Amino acid sequence: MINKRLLIKNLLAHNDESSFYDKKRQLNLHSREGKAKFLKHICALSNSNPTNNSYIVVGIEDHDNEIVGDDFFDDSRIQNLVNAFLENPPKIQYENVPFPNLPKEKVVGLVTIKPKSKTSSFKKGIHTILANTVFVRIGSNSIPLDGPFEKNYQNTETVIGIENNSRNSIAYTLDGVIDFMNIGHKDMSPKYKVFKELFVICWAGIQRKVRDQTFLSRVDISLINEQIKLFYSAQDDVTITFDEDSFTILEYVPLGLNDKTSYYPLEKQTIRFYDNGYYKIEREMLFEPPEFNRKMLFHIYNSNLALIDKLQKGISLSEREQRDLHNLPSTFMICYLNGFDDAKQKLADAKPLIKPFPAAYLSFKEAMRILRKMKYDTQN
Repeated sequence: MINKRLLIKNLLAHNDESSFYDKKRQLNLHSREGKAKFLKHICALSNSNPTNNSYIVVGIEDHDNEIVGDDFFDDSRIQNLVNAFLENPPKIQYENVPFPNLPKEKVVGLVTIKPKSKTSSFKKGIHTILANTVFVRIGSNSIPLDGPFEKNYQNTETVIGIENNSRNSIAYTLDGVIDFMNIGHKDMSPKYKVFKELFVICWAGIQRKVRDQTFLSRVDISLINEQIKLFYSAQDDVTITFDEDSFTILEYVPLGLNDKTSYYPLEKQTIRFYDNGYYKIEREMLFEPPEFNRKMLFHIYNSNLALIDKLQKGISLSEREQRDLHNLPSTFMICYLNGFDDAKQKLADAKPLIKPFPAAYLSFKEAMRILRKMKYDTQN
């Protein structure tokens, strides 16, 4: 079992970016340009490593390898993005890896690209990349090719050596549990559970009761053996259940207008553990968008546009308008789910205007995370 934190350290220590790994300060999958850059690197790394894993490490300063972290990224449907644009797409996995020096809400992202013998190419264009383009890695660069190329089989031994040096140990597991329980979450009644005498899950959250239901908020859930966060949310509410073989997270999203909030099941995530030392994560989308009065939504939609216009013009907001700004991501999402098709793009475009307001920006990130989940679930 590979300790992903140790794997990232070993990748960064190996050398600069190479034909089997890349590093990024952050990913931007909100724009077509950002998606195109990400897909280009996936395509290039896959083609350049047909017999070994290749990696992208997210949350690293390029000039000095400083680990600065990035936001927790809900990864489960990123494979659908790759499948939508690449012919012969590789299987990829995105994992969120906590580091002790980072704030609790920050992680390092680890993209693992599984080996694939067939050549990957773009089956349709995106941004400036044309259909049928093939990318490969030459050193630390992902470049397009016009003709055939020879597969590179030289990285296999090096990558296997790095992975073998990143194996987990009992000491790493114990240190991880102690850190989670006694340092990272000591004020949140942390808990742990051992599955199959091998896997350790730790979780923490603040318990609160809403009407007749009890939720955990500010939830953090980690699989300690591999040092990956399974779930993190600063806003959403979840319930947790488990038995001897599985651990289930049921996520809810609070939505409402005029201070009337209801909790809607969003997604069920179940981690199943097996006696042979493997585990599998199953996800089921449960969300059914609520319907609201369309006349009221027109009013809210136009009010949101007026608020964005004020921000663009640098006009100071009143106290009431600041409260409305905090709710803007959620209400734009409600509008989008009720047929206002451009509301999602309006929200995405407003990101730089919202970012200076911490509470509103947190709401923005949560809204975009939920919308991304629903988008890729529909594509699937």
